[in-house]
Formats: sequence, structure tokens, C-alpha cells
Amino acid sequence: MLQRLARLMYRRRRWVLGAWIILLVATFALASGLNGAFKTEFKLPGTESQEAFDLLEKSSFRNRQVQAQIVFTAKQGVDDSNVEQAMEGLFDEVEQKIANVEVASPYGAEGARQISRNGEIAYAQINFADRSGEEFTDAGKEIKQFAEDIDVPGLHIEFGGDVFADPEVGGASEAIGLLAAMIILLIAFGSLLAMGLPIGTALFGIGTGVAIVLSVRTVVDMPDFTTAAVAMVGLGVGIDYALFIVTRYRENLTAGLDPERSVVHAIDTAGRAVLFAGTTVVISVLGLLLMKTSIMRGVAIGISIGVLTTMLASVTLLPALLGFVGRKIDKFGLPHRKRPEGDVRESGWKRWSHVIQRRPWPAAIIGLAVLLLLAVPLLSMRLGFTDAGNRPESDTTRRAYDLVADGFGPGFNGPLLLAAETPNGQADLDALNELTAKLNDTKGVAFATPPQANPEGTVAVLQVFPTTDPQAKATADLVNHLRDDVVPSVVGNDPDVKVGGLTAAADDFASYTAARLPIFMGAVLVLSFLLLMLVFRSLLVPLKAVIMNLLSIGAAYGVVVAVFQWGWGASLIGVGREAPVEAWAPVFIFAVVFGLSMDYEVFLLSRIREEYDRTGDNATAVADGLALTARVITAAALIMFCVFGSFVLGPEVALKLMGLGLAVAVLIDATIVRMVLVPATMELLGDWNWWLPKWLDRILPRVHVEGESLEDELAALEESERTPVG
Repeated sequence: MLQRLARLMYRRRRWVLGAWIILLVATFALASGLNGAFKTEFKLPGTESQEAFDLLEKSSFRNRQVQAQIVFTAKQGVDDSNVEQAMEGLFDEVEQKIANVEVASPYGAEGARQISRNGEIAYAQINFADRSGEEFTDAGKEIKQFAEDIDVPGLHIEFGGDVFADPEVGGASEAIGLLAAMIILLIAFGSLLAMGLPIGTALFGIGTGVAIVLSVRTVVDMPDFTTAAVAMVGLGVGIDYALFIVTRYRENLTAGLDPERSVVHAIDTAGRAVLFAGTTVVISVLGLLLMKTSIMRGVAIGISIGVLTTMLASVTLLPALLGFVGRKIDKFGLPHRKRPEGDVRESGWKRWSHVIQRRPWPAAIIGLAVLLLLAVPLLSMRLGFTDAGNRPESDTTRRAYDLVADGFGPGFNGPLLLAAETPNGQADLDALNELTAKLNDTKGVAFATPPQANPEGTVAVLQVFPTTDPQAKATADLVNHLRDDVVPSVVGNDPDVKVGGLTAAADDFASYTAARLPIFMGAVLVLSFLLLMLVFRSLLVPLKAVIMNLLSIGAAYGVVVAVFQWGWGASLIGVGREAPVEAWAPVFIFAVVFGLSMDYEVFLLSRIREEYDRTGDNATAVADGLALTARVITAAALIMFCVFGSFVLGPEVALKLMGLGLAVAVLIDATIVRMVLVPATMELLGDWNWWLPKWLDRILPRVHVEGESLEDELAALEESERTPVG
């Protein structure tokens, strides 16, 4: 089937290229017409913070689901008449011109505690009703514009909350990653034309994938970083997949096949491996659906779409582009000498393989020790969420965060919101007043407000300001202490008080993620083991793959903890201070990296298996298989490393963490694991690598990742040339 597809794409290349251009334009036109919006939600049914949000949603307090601040400071004092007049005008303008917004002014009766003791810092709390992520961003931009006209000497205004976060420069990280990929491909191929094919194929695939995601977001809730995640993963796998196919094509040309046969054989071999590898990435990423949260579901669907479109481009568009290029693929070559594709007799990788095979035990022990050492920080991982305190000081939300912490204490940047139904009216409010008194005497609480009832008298809320910042472990401990001890000791279940707010919701999300992570990881590991067992007809090969992938991911987790949680080198990548690991990051990194690790596993082991079937000698198969694939796997890994690593340069802390984790994991997997541990352990196990019980071999279906060998293709070519025509 793949042979027929490749031949059709090659012979109808003009139609194929035209179809892809039309597809790209049409999908973007559709997305523009649908005009969907991203929506970042952390809904966790069954958690106490979600129950608190639900109470707010069905009452007049719905505008308190998302809160932000206008923070201002004045050396002459915020009670100066000019300052007060200017700020009250700003607050009125916000309420009048921004829909579904309430502003609690520090100059009103409710805002008495929103002015610092020295009188120089104050904040107005803005309560937003729920809306899409883009609508939040638009509202934040408008409010900041309102403040631009204020000109009072000594008055300085900042804005707190994600609504006001400075936007990332669009496409900057992707551009850096793309430039690095181009340089690596140019060095690997030594030709401008050969370098351009993987880049062009990947861009078509990613562009189409992103356009489809922009359309799908109208029916599926997706967080606002979905397109960045799709670009990050899609660019890496798209270039890698095309790289593998182009490398095989050049190898076929060198061996003597004509361009059409070279394309057909490349798609039937490397293209087949691409489809299998891409499928493992999709399966691994779709495992995020097991987490049963809207944010994970949206990201999983988005990345899966991106990977599928890059796979489709690799086996349809790329054969067409190769048809245009033909034998001129090395045109515009660099002046440095380059060994022909497929010639491994004197390669450095062949010599490296023999070095590992001569000393497999030291290589295996050293490689394992390095991975375990890097994974040590994992033992102290604490899940949570970063906040504005981790952003650069150039961001207005960071400056507002620091002002609030200086004027009121760090806990005022993440207050807890307690909500309760009050069916008994005044009796319930009296109980909540007792709770306020108890809270103000509780260690770790800076201040608790009296309860405030809605006009209908059905729901009451009160705020609790911790003494520690939102991401501190002490704050998470305080949430649990209030829920387990303080609230029950005062009110019991009458009224039923729910401890919520964004800070509590973040802790609930972290706990939820930690509880479901083993289920998700177990499902992905078992499925990956079964897929590799089908492909390689072995029990030990997939078992080793699963264990080694876990080790490389564990090492990546360790590096992330050391940098973000311990603060080692955090300032070098623009992270303001130490922070917990984003609660969703371990799940996301595991899904993506495990799928990508399977890519390299498939490409390496499929060549080793091919050589083993041809020679029957395990040592020769490992040496030749490694030599044939090491250069391209290393180039692919460097591309992935640069693409993922480029996101570390962006301003968004969550993307920095994700980019660093993915970059380190890929680098470790392609070097220590693929180039050291795999050949060492395969040498130690010998023919046992390919052991499979006969009864199991009989019942398992046959799955072929590699098509016919190049030798078979050349033999068929010679036979066709000897056969007389007519």
C-alpha cells in the first residue's frame, strides 16, 4: 500500500503540491470564519475548590471567579486628593466600559484594608465573570489603556493578575528553533536543497495542524498555550520524520536506484517506521485523556492533530517534493567532504559501537549511574503552580506582585475564598462570623474578612489572606489545615463551608494530578510494551525500552526540579525565583517524551533487527544498525533539543519549564540511552534480545515496520533489467 501511495505521490507531484497549498489556505480560512476562542479551565469535579466555584457561579458572586488588581503607589500618599480623584475615575471607567466586571475600590467601605499601613501603596480588586482566555486578554489590554491617560506626579500604576500579563512575542521561540534546525540539517546533509525539504514539509504539516486546531477549539475547550505546544512538538517531529525519509532516499540513490524507486523504497521503509513512530506519539499523548481534565483533554487533542498532519505531510507531500528534486538533491552542497549515505565501514559511529561492545559492563554501569544521579532531585518534587513572582521584573504583573507583597504581605497575592450556602439566614451568618474570628487567630492567616452575603441571602463568602505567598508549601498546608481542622471545629457542616479560590484550586489540581499520574503512566507503559513486542517479536527488547525510557524521563524530571524548584541556574533562563513544578508538566512531559523516545527506539532497533535477520549475528547487527542510524538519530535529537530549548528563551515560565524538560529528556535519550545503554545491554544479552516463546509467536499478529531491504530492491531492479521487453 505504501509503495502504491509513494509512486502516486511521485508521479502526481504537481497535483499533490497544489492540493497541500489549497488545504493549508482552506483550513486557515475555515478557522478565521469560525472565529473560535481558547479557554483555559482547571475544572476538577469532586474537589472542594470546584464546589466553591460552583456556589459562586449560581449566585451573584459569579464575578469573583477570576480576580485581578490595579496596584498603585504614591510617595505623597494614596489618600492625596489628586491621586484619589484620578484612581476613582479609572475604577469608574473600568466598571462602565468592561462588561461583567466589579471593582472593589480601596476608597470604599469594603476596601479599608486595601491601603498599606504607611499609606503609600493601595490596590483595587477587580472581579471578572468567567469568559474565554482571549476575552480576558482583551479586557486586560483595555484597562491598561484606560490608565495611560492618567498623569499625576508621584503616582505609579501596575496591574496584577494573569489578565494583565505582558504577551509573548509571537513566534519568537519557534523562529529560533527553526533557525537552529536549519543549521543542523545543513551540517548533517551538507546541501541547501536537502536541508530545505524537511523544513518545508514540517512547515506545511504544522501550519495545517495549527489551522485545524484553531477550528476544533470552537467545539473543544483548549487552553491558550495549545498552539505553542502544537508548534513545539509538531516542528520537532515533522523535521525528524522528514529527515529520516530524506536520509533513506539519498542512501537509495547512492546504492544505484533511480529517483522514483528511491522514493518508493524510502517511503516503504523509513516512511513505514515514521507512521508507526508517529502513531506511538499520538497514542502516548492521547493517554492524557485518562487525566479527565479539560486542560489535558484540549492539549492532547491539539498535539495529536499536529502530529497526524506532520505524519501525513511526510508520506504524501515529501515524496512529491523529492520528485521535483530528483538527483539534484545534493545541489548547492557545502564544500566539506561527506561520506555517502549508507557507507558505515569507516564511520566513527561504527568504531564507537565496537568500543561499547568490547566493554559493555562499564558502559552500562556508567550510563545507568549518570541517569540515576540526574534523577535524584525527583525525590523532592513538589507540584503546584508558578505565579507572577516568577515572571521577569519587566512584566507589570511581577511589579504589581512585589508591590502587594511589600505593602500588605506575600499572602495578599493569593487570597483564599471561602463560600457557603446560607439556608438558615442570620443563624448561618452568625456561625460564619465566629469562623472569621477563629481564622484571625489561626497561625498562617494574616487576615480574614467578615462574611458577605449576596442580596438573595443564599450564599455568603469571606476571604482569607495567608501570611505566605501562593506557591509556598506553607500555604498548601494552611489550605488543608482549614479544611480538616479549623472550619469543622467552628461550623461543622452547618453551614457547609467550602475553601476555594485560585490558590486552593491550584493545590487541588496538584493533588489530583499526583493521584492519577500512576494510572496514566501505567496505561502508556503497558500499551507501548505490547506495540514494541508486536513489532520486534521479542520480550526483552520492549522491556528494556520501557525501563530505559523511564530512566531518561526521570533524569529530565530531576533537572527540572533542580532548576525550577531548587533554583540552580534559574536566573540564567529568566526565572525570577524558585517555584514548584507546574502540576500538569510531569504528565505532559511524560506523554510527549515517551512517544518521542519510542520514535528513536523504533528507528534504531528496526535497523538492528533488519541486520540481525540478514546476518543472524547479534554483535554485527548491533554495530551496523547503530552505525547506520546514529548520525541521523543524533541530528534528529539535536533538532528536537534546539526546538524545545528555544522555548526556554521565551517569557512564559510554564513554557520555559516544559521546553527545558522536553529538551533535556530528548538529549539524554538520544545520547546516553540510545548510544550507550542500548548497544551495551544488547551486547550483554546477545541472542536473548530476540527471544519470544514459540506459543506467543504463533498467536501474535505480524507487524512489519521495515519493508523490503535495499538488497532485495536492488535484486528486483537487476532482475527487471535482465528481463527482455516484449
